[in-house]
Amino acid sequence: MNDIESIAQYMRDHKLLLVTAESCTSGLIAATLADVPGAGELLDCAFVTYSVQAKQRCLGVKELTILRYNLTSEEVAREMALGALTRSRANLAVSNTGVVDDTDRDIPAGTQCFAWAFRSISVPEGISMFSATRRFEGDRAEIRRHSAEYALRQIPVHHAQHS
Repeated sequence: MNDIESIAQYMRDHKLLLVTAESCTSGLIAATLADVPGAGELLDCAFVTYSVQAKQRCLGVKELTILRYNLTSEEVAREMALGALTRSRANLAVSNTGVVDDTDRDIPAGTQCFAWAFRSISVPEGISMFSATRRFEGDRAEIRRHSAEYALRQIPVHHAQHS
């Protein structure tokens, strides 16, 4: 069993249903999970919100958050995850936003921001949220692949913290 299949089994065992909110990974988080047989019971839907307008319109990311923290920020990733979770029947949202090249002079190429949101009746506010920023090396495709795999590998880690 490979790493992603192990994560899929963990999700099955813990009755986790995923929604993704992806920018930089452009749906690769969802697609990576979808490669596992039986993924239909693990994945509700995926939002690919590459543009600023799509993040705002589809996920409810606030303009002020983008202006204050930049698109490549944990704050934006957290709003993306929350927006996806509230627009889905899923109990887990994973989001990603970042840069894969040197188009942003202020942010190093390969910088990726992630958030994981868990819906729960046992948490007073109903949602547990985790976020992280990582930097990956490689070309565009490698950075996106590493980002998608990292986002999925962290599901059990953060779910254990949430539970």
